[in-house]
Amino acid sequence: MKNFIAGLAICTSIFTGQTFAQTENKLPDWTIGGFKRPAGVNPVISPDSTSHFFCPMKKRHVDWESNDTFNPAAAIKNGKIVVLYRAEDKAGKAIGMRTSRLGYAESEDGIHFKRRKEPVLFPAEDSQKANEWPGGCEDPRVAVTEDGLYVVIYTQWNKDKARLGVATSRDLLKWEKYGPAFREAYHGKFNNIWTKSGSIVTKLVGDKQVIAKINGKYWLYFGEANVNIATSTDLINWEPVVDSKGELVNLISPRKGYFDSNLTECGPPAILTDKGIVLLYNGKNDKGEDGDKRFTPNSYCAGQVLFDKNDPTKVLARLDAPFFRPMEPFEKSGQYVAGTVFIEGMVYYKKKWLLYYGCADSRVGVAVYDPAAKTPGDPLP
Repeated sequence: MKNFIAGLAICTSIFTGQTFAQTENKLPDWTIGGFKRPAGVNPVISPDSTSHFFCPMKKRHVDWESNDTFNPAAAIKNGKIVVLYRAEDKAGKAIGMRTSRLGYAESEDGIHFKRRKEPVLFPAEDSQKANEWPGGCEDPRVAVTEDGLYVVIYTQWNKDKARLGVATSRDLLKWEKYGPAFREAYHGKFNNIWTKSGSIVTKLVGDKQVIAKINGKYWLYFGEANVNIATSTDLINWEPVVDSKGELVNLISPRKGYFDSNLTECGPPAILTDKGIVLLYNGKNDKGEDGDKRFTPNSYCAGQVLFDKNDPTKVLARLDAPFFRPMEPFEKSGQYVAGTVFIEGMVYYKKKWLLYYGCADSRVGVAVYDPAAKTPGDPLP
């Protein structure tokens, strides 16, 4: 489905004073958004060199969130917003070469956070040591059942293979790790391939966003290069959907000439709506001839795709332009200078959707969508 584009907005950069034209980015009625960044509050979570934690692997204290804090999950607990964010220490020299742990931040307004000084999910001398050390626990997405069991799907990174891991909690603080999501399916066929970015399908029950069942199963969109899908009956063991040859079914893939020409990587938990299942995802722009020349090579922007509400494998519509893209200075400076708004956490809170995202692999930002006032997406260059 083509994204409808109309009108011109004249914008003035507060940094250069330069006036330039941008195209209004109207969104179809099935989408969630547009999202607006609250003025003067971002980033809402930044590195903290004063936080120290006794690492059970290194057997010493480490400044576990001193280098970068990014790629967050989000959930509601006791009427407050909790953000679980990926934090890196200074032990390595590049993205993915440090150790990642998941920090905990709590807020009553979604903007001002009180953070714990120690991580809540991290590599330890436990059953998952071989999967999580030395790279760590990365890029969580969290969802909750109707009876209050939180399920986090995160990346286990041992600096050899990235695998989707599963853990559960009743309070978002103490976690029980279950290991790789695909270790049992098809006799472990997909346990030793690179898997990332797991988005469980959820729904709104009143004002509460909870994990949904469709056709008697739980559903998980996942994937980094393409978007794939898996099912489960227990939220712990997941079975990828495969074709007649036993290979993963690619529901959507990168498109030449578009913002998602290099990667299509799942975002926060998908939402079951009356129009279908809406999956927000991260698209990486190709740096070569296949990329969309309107956007910076290698930049990450955010798209949306609509699936049939009765058949989560059936694509009904897809945005051709991103609804959210790197625009602010803190979204284009940091570890990832090409620009990144990497969406992973979204919650329904006080009748609004709050989207939490990684800024240039270095900070955490927030943007807000009020369904009572449908607005355009980020303006297009």
